[in-house]
Amino acid sequence: MLFEVWAPDAGRVALQWAGDRAAEPAVPLARDTGRDGWWRAETPARDGDRYAFRLDGGPLLPDPRAARLPEGPSGPGAVVEHDRFGWRHPSPGRPLPGAVLYELHIGTFTPEGTFDAAAAQLRRLADLGITHVSLMPVCPFPGTHGWGYDGIAPWAVHEPYGGPDGLKRFVDAAHGHGLGVVLDVVHNHLGPAGNHLPAFGPYFTDTHHTPWGAAVNLDAPGSDEVRGYLLGSALSWLRDYRIDGLRLDAVHALHDNSARHFLAELSEAVDALADRLRRPLFLIAESDLNDPRGIAPRAAGGQGLHAQWNDDFHHALHTALTGESQGYYADFARAPLAALAKTLTGGYFHDGTHSSFRGRAHGAPLDLHVTPAYRLLAYSQTHDQIGNRALGDRLAAALSPGLLACAAAVVLCSPFTPMLFMGEEWGARTPWQYFTDHTDPELAEAVRAGRRREFASHDRGEQGPFQGVEESGAGVADDWPDPQDPATRDRCVLDRSALSAAPHAALWEWHRTLIALRHEQPALTDPDPAATHVAFDERARWLLLDRGPLRIAVNLAEDATAAIAVGPAGRVLAAWPEPQLPGDDGLLRLPPASVVVLGP
Repeated sequence: MLFEVWAPDAGRVALQWAGDRAAEPAVPLARDTGRDGWWRAETPARDGDRYAFRLDGGPLLPDPRAARLPEGPSGPGAVVEHDRFGWRHPSPGRPLPGAVLYELHIGTFTPEGTFDAAAAQLRRLADLGITHVSLMPVCPFPGTHGWGYDGIAPWAVHEPYGGPDGLKRFVDAAHGHGLGVVLDVVHNHLGPAGNHLPAFGPYFTDTHHTPWGAAVNLDAPGSDEVRGYLLGSALSWLRDYRIDGLRLDAVHALHDNSARHFLAELSEAVDALADRLRRPLFLIAESDLNDPRGIAPRAAGGQGLHAQWNDDFHHALHTALTGESQGYYADFARAPLAALAKTLTGGYFHDGTHSSFRGRAHGAPLDLHVTPAYRLLAYSQTHDQIGNRALGDRLAAALSPGLLACAAAVVLCSPFTPMLFMGEEWGARTPWQYFTDHTDPELAEAVRAGRRREFASHDRGEQGPFQGVEESGAGVADDWPDPQDPATRDRCVLDRSALSAAPHAALWEWHRTLIALRHEQPALTDPDPAATHVAFDERARWLLLDRGPLRIAVNLAEDATAAIAVGPAGRVLAAWPEPQLPGDDGLLRLPPASVVVLGP
């Protein structure tokens, strides 16, 4: 078997066996004469053999490209022979157009917090009409439980979840239910504990800085190999684990002044792999730039990404539902239904307009005649938008079932690709709070102190979308969730026992009905922006969304009936709580917190 590693500054490199082979002598690596800075050795090995590298006689270090770290981020790697896995199901080959995504976190989707336990719940998602499950990051991180965004090994799989084979079993089970799988990957930083990459080479650079410190080296000396490291990791997920798409975390933090941006190089490599594998693959970016170039074709000077999260849609819908106006909600809250109408028809709200949160103009116009609407993701909740609140409270903690039904209708009948956050489909009230399991006491305390300072600043009314603590009557110092307390994670585990009780069963059925409509009605996935029209009344709090021949009427007022001019009576395709048809005068009279979908 070939072992190789990039260590350009090392004078000598050796492979040291561990585990059952720990008594065997080290294997020296030789310089690769064909690739500068690379070392290699051919030596017998089999699946599961544990090993580490030693540079210049220093401490043992895990292989940066290890696919498995069975003893945790700082332990030895283990050989993984991907071809040994017995796949049962081919990928259903589900492309992004027409998709309905479902974001979930393996560690809290079930009490067990494993791939196998999560796989046992996939039939319910298929029955709901979901097309793709979007997994939060699964790379190794310290401890057992965490969000996953402090991972330190971009080629490996978190062992407590089930390791590489556990992920493959999950993907295989999903494909067996006709579901695609999207994986969240983090290229913009590594976690603060267990990051050994700097010992091997210039993986990071002080040329740029990020909220996490020195930036990943994408354009400084040595960056060609760093870019190759991240490209190889991305392609491995798609090839070796049969993942169908990747969600790229915070691409605005990928600082790259190269003539050819890393994201363009990545999208080209993914498109080429899709051609070789003969199945659709796609990249979804998280970006706060509102820059159309991210999802524009490479031939037109764009980066060629296939889609991006659209936080403007979320902010507009959230303010319309809740009335919140703090932090980045401020600009949307001035006229939330107008903001929602603008995003539904134009994609971005900030398209060069002034952002009071940023103190400057933000974004650029997005031409939906050129960029299909499905390239934007629409959602009312995500792990970020819930977890960045002081108590991690979901919409269901404050809104009536009627308003939750309204939110679902706007998301699932929008021209964009809809996404739900786990449990949203039944109005789950379990919070989604920030939790960690750092084993370093100093780091654990630093994380606690950082969250305490952050919440305290928001408690004083400073910027940021944090609420909930003030309403409880307790100060942040008394009531904030300690990320290191195991109870914080436990509070976030979904409680499926609620599914059989009101109003949760009705909300689940409502989501299933809307998703079925989206699959059945071509107008709901029509990418033509001319087929989407919005009317609204800001004061009366109603909105009318036209998608071709379909009309989605929403009354967000909780204390007044809305009278909406919709024309002649049609057919009720879906309604919450009761079917409503317009009268002879063409007015649809919707009761408070209700919604109806009308067809011809």
